[in-house]
Amino acid sequence: MAERITIMLNSDIAKKLRNMQAKKVKESASSVSFSRIVNEVLQKGLE
Repeated sequence: MAERITIMLNSDIAKKLRNMQAKKVKESASSVSFSRIVNEVLQKGLE
């Protein structure tokens, strides 16, 4: 189950995440949320 959490991101990190999101949107026929991208990056970093 998802949990709502508020975080502050540095603008350069947010930009990189937005660029990743845009790339995934172009590759996919469906929408890709910013939260999904953040979760994927955090999951990879925590493994």
